[in-house]
Amino acid sequence: MCDICVMNSVKEKMLSRRSFFKTAAMGGVAAAASTMAAPPALAAGHGTVEDMTHTLSEDFPTYFGAPGYGAEQTFNFADNGFNLLNLTINEHTGTHIDAPLHFSADGTSVDEIEISNLVAPLCVIDVAAKAEGNADYQVTPDDIKAWTDANGDIPAHACVAMHSGWGAKTATEAYRGFDGDKQHYPGFHIEATQMLLETPAASMAVDTLSLDHGPSADFATHYAWLPTGRFGIENMANLDRVPAAGATLIIGAPKHRGGTGGPARIFAMV
Repeated sequence: MCDICVMNSVKEKMLSRRSFFKTAAMGGVAAAASTMAAPPALAAGHGTVEDMTHTLSEDFPTYFGAPGYGAEQTFNFADNGFNLLNLTINEHTGTHIDAPLHFSADGTSVDEIEISNLVAPLCVIDVAAKAEGNADYQVTPDDIKAWTDANGDIPAHACVAMHSGWGAKTATEAYRGFDGDKQHYPGFHIEATQMLLETPAASMAVDTLSLDHGPSADFATHYAWLPTGRFGIENMANLDRVPAAGATLIIGAPKHRGGTGGPARIFAMV
């Protein structure tokens, strides 16, 4: 049998099977709906899920300015019976993880991050009002103290996240804030980072391009935080849709050997 005949035969069988399973599934759904509504599959104490991940595309801003993502369709359904893309991705593009190896000679790679640290109590430090008038704002020890005064101690394995309001700016030049010389967006001050190092937090996160604020020339927070074996998350989305405390973050870290980081799918159970 010729190759094209084989492909057409496969496609006909796929379409036939799809029609069968679609009809069966609709019948099953109708039957289930008539008996009961299944509860959401959430841990006790959580009622909703929030997506904390920006959609990855060629247009998403990057630290260096050049696109960090590319997709080439090598197979398509019309011709091949299935779709398949080849991706080209800079590890530090979109909502992504900074593994300890990113800023250390021999630190933990992204595939070696302890899985217990990928399910994390989420602590959101809201500095959006302060950053609105100061693109170079840095989270301070006072900001952290204000959070603990209101919410208690930072729990073990926690992810401490800065909500600066920058998550809503990804489609604008203001997200990168490049003035021809430096970038401008909020981040963690080194003194706040050192304060967090005294807590059992396992990760820190920002809704901007970098853990350090835009004008940083020394990456002090990166160099203080990552070599200790803790990790970072950059370009987090929707921090305005979760509470200051009480949500649980699920961090879908990539697991490629020796990775310095990588795009991650992250959501919060609230």
